[in-house]
Amino acid sequence: MTIALALLLTAGGGLIGGLLAVLGAGGSILLLPLLVSGAALPTREAVPLSLLVVMLLALANLGPCLRRRQIAPRPALILGLPALAGSWIGGSWVKAGLVPESVQLAVFAAAALLAAWLLSRPATASTHRHHGSPNGQPLLLALQGLLVGLLTGIAGVGGGFAIVPALVLLAGLPMALASGTSLLLIAVNALVALAALGHWPAASLPLLWPLLLGGGLGVAVGQRLAPRLKDQQLRRGFAALLIGSALLSGAEAWHRHALASPQAAARGADSTSSGASRRPLSPAGTCNSSA
Repeated sequence: MTIALALLLTAGGGLIGGLLAVLGAGGSILLLPLLVSGAALPTREAVPLSLLVVMLLALANLGPCLRRRQIAPRPALILGLPALAGSWIGGSWVKAGLVPESVQLAVFAAAALLAAWLLSRPATASTHRHHGSPNGQPLLLALQGLLVGLLTGIAGVGGGFAIVPALVLLAGLPMALASGTSLLLIAVNALVALAALGHWPAASLPLLWPLLLGGGLGVAVGQRLAPRLKDQQLRRGFAALLIGSALLSGAEAWHRHALASPQAAARGADSTSSGASRRPLSPAGTCNSSA
């Protein structure tokens, strides 16, 4: 690992830790593009490493949220249980090789753009309902949880970028309460997805240390800033973060798809030519000793 890469990962870890402290999300939205584009890791290595780092930083941020009682148990259960099932399913699909690398990144980018659009809409009265209100939308929240879990397993994200908008828009939580609840769900979700993937990023583990060093500093700064920021500022900042990460991941998905297409065509041509060379001669082409 070069000094430049170590500094890049330390800075990225600091930003990710701060975002998790302030927004309860944003870790994997930045971390996955950072590992794929910045550290040039293949998605197979970047996904479990991303899950591991985000899980540890989410747990580091969870303590202050518990002390401030910024956890909403009922929405957490309604969204969290289907999310766990989705994480296992998505991780199993990736483990079985059913989801190509470019598709993983494209799914991530599309989901981030959708979440940014939903979160940037003007707040309505439903956004400010008291959490746990019976007027919420538990069925939609459970469905969102399943989708969040699938994204966690497929794209290697903690799911906070989709959990926070779901808790704000469907459960009517204020951003501070949604952020704290999101951290709990992110940690559990990431652990389940990591188990479902079934492989450990052993070769990439040295990258973990600068990420956690920067992340620890970011957590400390973010926890001081979080109580001073207004709800609308958090919503706008989060939406801007989503758009930037979606564009970066979409560009990387396009780049990898463009690289994979000629290789697939070359493999197809090779298999066709080798198959033709092994094909037995037709009777018209065989030698006839009686001729």
